[in-house]
Amino acid sequence: MQREKIVLVGAGSAMFTRGLVADLIRRGWDMDLGLVDTDPEGLRVAEGLTRKMIEARRAPIRLDAATDVRAVLQDATAVICTIGVGGRRAWEKDVFIPRKYGIYQPVGDSVMPGGTSRALRMIPPMVEVAKAVLDLCPRALFFNYGNPMAAVCRGVRKATGAPVVGLCHGVHHVAHGLARALDVPFEDLRYTALGINHLTWFTELRVRGHDALPRLREIAREKLALAQSLAENMGKRFAEAGTAEREPKLEDLNPFCWKLFLVFGAYPAVGDRHVTEFFPNLCPGGLYYGKKLGLETFSLEQTTAWGDKIFEEMRATALSAQPLDAAYFDQFSGEHEQVVDIIDGIRADSGRVYSVNLPNQGQVPNFPPAAVIECPAVATGSGLKPLAHGPVSSGLAGALATRFGWVETVAEAAIEGSREKFIQALILDGCVPSVDVAEKLAAELLEAHAPYLPRFAKK
Repeated sequence: MQREKIVLVGAGSAMFTRGLVADLIRRGWDMDLGLVDTDPEGLRVAEGLTRKMIEARRAPIRLDAATDVRAVLQDATAVICTIGVGGRRAWEKDVFIPRKYGIYQPVGDSVMPGGTSRALRMIPPMVEVAKAVLDLCPRALFFNYGNPMAAVCRGVRKATGAPVVGLCHGVHHVAHGLARALDVPFEDLRYTALGINHLTWFTELRVRGHDALPRLREIAREKLALAQSLAENMGKRFAEAGTAEREPKLEDLNPFCWKLFLVFGAYPAVGDRHVTEFFPNLCPGGLYYGKKLGLETFSLEQTTAWGDKIFEEMRATALSAQPLDAAYFDQFSGEHEQVVDIIDGIRADSGRVYSVNLPNQGQVPNFPPAAVIECPAVATGSGLKPLAHGPVSSGLAGALATRFGWVETVAEAAIEGSREKFIQALILDGCVPSVDVAEKLAAELLEAHAPYLPRFAKK
């Protein structure tokens, strides 16, 4: 295998860096690793923790770190981007500001006003990273983890032509969940999943050659019956039996996804927390089984507080004078987007199939040409090659059509610094009740994020 030089851009991530480093150490690769983050403090934490991890296992990894991506990018063989412009504080504004207009988001990083606003911050810096990749390491594998996935990858390709590949663990994670629901080993499951990131539909599901969708429909009805019971009884049945501590949570059942499966005949990934955002008309007033999305269920405040906690734990570990405990690597399983497996698979021409985000080059005939879609691709010695499929149903194509149009519009808004196209994207998204609200919401979000939006300031 060739000597790898992997550069991680956005290394100050609380969720990703230590998992990737753990995976690389476990592989035992003799390699160079570059860490990049524009935030000096985030970089200091990432570098300190990474050095400790390397030393703890005496891994043959040579480490470099910089706040300027061009300082470490020369001759890189793989570039992995996990940037989050503005961090968790900006993410909170993406969700809290729309609440003032009656718009409730459980995540706010993929679609809805939060995803639209986030795209404006994410795309221009990613375009600059892509230009540096093309200048300094044009043959490198180039991966993006940042959301909104489809908009970021499409914006990079529109502006630069750089062959960025989007990676997300969602489809792989849901496939494991469906195997558990079917009570079969994951290794026996075969599936096809097509769509847009965070709304990717399992259109085929087979177990040892047999169609598993009929059994999955039975499971869906069982799940929905339990969800209905929970919604109606509000836990009384469990509390009266003295088993309240074992009461399943309604949101953990993903009833919204199971209901869509029965309607559309395909199961949507990646769970109610994300999928509800693509159908705001089905959650009027932000209500999900009587609870406010992002507040009373799938709390954004809890999500960002957890991220803050993880980062502070990383900081304490990185800056401590103590070496890592021997059990440190047992505390987490590594990162989940399979990037190390994919790099290894490409180098080995493995022929293994992964779920990735790539332009539609005809692999789904009734998706728009060049739209960034989540689809299966095979790892070959020349890169990831998408597998061809027939058209999806008209219902699935229709559910995604406006979303692909939203991606094009918000990508152009970010690249051009166009307030008008930002407003158009908010309207296409389907959350705002009027054009006036779209205009006011756009103005407030642009003002709140002005430090990260120099293109709009120039306008």
